[in-house]
Amino acid sequence: MLVFPRLVGRVKKLPPPPALRSLELTPRHLSLLSMLLLDGPLTVSELAERLSVAPTTVSLLVGELSGKGVLRRRPDPADRRRRIVDLDDEVRPAVSRWLAPGARAWREALGPLTPAERRVVVDTLLAYEAAVTRGLGAAPAEPR
Repeated sequence: MLVFPRLVGRVKKLPPPPALRSLELTPRHLSLLSMLLLDGPLTVSELAERLSVAPTTVSLLVGELSGKGVLRRRPDPADRRRRIVDLDDEVRPAVSRWLAPGARAWREALGPLTPAERRVVVDTLLAYEAAVTRGLGAAPAEPR
């Protein structure tokens, strides 16, 4: 019972870098930024699938962050109709300094586990999230 409040408290103490403080980033923005930082450029559809949200939601987030100079969109060289989303080169170092320590910590914590053990951890966290969400009377997120 003490672990989650401590984790949340530590994460909240990681202030956004000065370049991003005025952007009023939400948890969804952070998830999207983390995905692009760790996985590289992706299409809106790929981001939506990985974040378990509708493509229209990702399109809105991408549009918002593109307008603020955080993301850039470019045509996919393999299919000019598709757009590739990536962190703007000017913002990438600040996002990396901010979010990479958390990613390294997850890799360190989960690295020694087998794939089946990692699945148990993820499934447990998702079950916890669903239980909290039900307790708040909100609709649970789609499984990841």
